[in-house]
Amino acid sequence: MGRQVGWGAFQPSLSSLALLKQVHEGFLQLALLRRGRPAKPKASEVLSQHLLQRGLPHWTSYCVKYSAVHNDQFGLSNFNWEVKGTNYHILRTGCFPFIKYHCSRAPHQDLAMQNYFFTALKLINFGIPTLLYGIGSWFLVSVTETVHTHCGPVTIYFLNKEDEGAMY
Repeated sequence: MGRQVGWGAFQPSLSSLALLKQVHEGFLQLALLRRGRPAKPKASEVLSQHLLQRGLPHWTSYCVKYSAVHNDQFGLSNFNWEVKGTNYHILRTGCFPFIKYHCSRAPHQDLAMQNYFFTALKLINFGIPTLLYGIGSWFLVSVTETVHTHCGPVTIYFLNKEDEGAMY
């Protein structure tokens, strides 16, 4: 399906990343009032399936609800993602109640420093701007699309209707 390509030289310590992920998951449990855990697809599967359904577009930008997916790309802000031999640069951020993805088809590049920069920026400002972006997005969503996964359909959200085949 799809795969993340290269972390480069930057690797946060596994213990600090694991602790941050536990805190994040705890927050989501409370905020989303999760009682049971029905099978949910990985966010990475939704990403790959969306790109495939769109015919590997030049770019796309969408949101998916935290409650609809398993957040298997936690801690990644800017990275390469390959689907069927086509590489994408992914800008990704949690903007509660969504995870926001911006995908641009581009040659593989070492994005470790950009990933570190965007992750550090989100930590420094305590995620407040991304939270506000998520809340604002909730009111501005104008288009939805269904992505088919092995766990069933997942709705993704767009702030604007995208022109199929558009380069920008």
